Amino acid sequence: MNYRHLTPSMSLLLAFEAAARHESYTRAALELSLTQSAVSRQVQALEQQLGLTLFRREGRQVQLTEVGRLYQREMSEALGRIRSATLQAIAYQSGAGSLRLATLPTFGSKWLLPRLHGFYKQHPGMLVHINSRIDGVDFETSGIDAAIVVGTTGLPGQISHRLHAEELVVVVSPQAADEQRDWTPEHIAGQMLLNVANNPNAWGDWFSHHRLPHRLMRLGPSFELTSHLIQAVKAGIGIGLVPRILVADELASNELIGVDLPFASQRSYYLTYPPRNEMLPSLQAFRAWLLEQI
Repeated sequence: MNYRHLTPSMSLLLAFEAAARHESYTRAALELSLTQSAVSRQVQALEQQLGLTLFRREGRQVQLTEVGRLYQREMSEALGRIRSATLQAIAYQSGAGSLRLATLPTFGSKWLLPRLHGFYKQHPGMLVHINSRIDGVDFETSGIDAAIVVGTTGLPGQISHRLHAEELVVVVSPQAADEQRDWTPEHIAGQMLLNVANNPNAWGDWFSHHRLPHRLMRLGPSFELTSHLIQAVKAGIGIGLVPRILVADELASNELIGVDLPFASQRSYYLTYPPRNEMLPSLQAFRAWLLEQI
């Protein structure tokens, strides 16, 4: 087998990857600063070299074939690794760099950002770009270098560092605490229970922890963000079960009142990233700083 035949030139691969991503020669040409005919010629040259039909052409429209879609998936991942390797080399040479970090919105605003000035003091040449993510992170397409996530494990196939075991605490507004002094588990169970959409089992775990029947549960509104749930509790809409580290300031200032001892959930916070990013200087620095903070 001729390995040169299996290794098309980068110009052909870039033209194909852009055209496949957009399913448009015109948009690929704009992205690559080429003419539409140049992109078309490069894709055709790639097809001839490989002996494959990568696109179906219908008038001015192009659509990936099944084999084209398979080739795009593998090629996009490979080009992503090449770009990442280049960024790592540049960052290593300069001794600085930037980190594109995805994090849970409330964890980012309540825990990470108030401490991030300490990282910049230690590493003044580095930048951490913060992206909010509630659901999972696609490291192949998002351009994210690392993420802080919460779950029972880190993300599959990625390197993960356990940061903090999640402790949940029942919180109420100061007015509710004044009106009701005896917050037994049985009394809590009868209240309007607010919850966060990405942790729907939290109250079920709390009921099991206190050996209370789940049929007593009165679930109230669900919130996408923990910060919104915290505001709802302050407003007296109901009571919340939230990670203690996310309400530490409110508990200290008596903006919220904890009415039950914290208990360990089944989840933890993790710093997670693809193995290819492990030696990225900015990630190495941030990882060391973050683990020291925890």
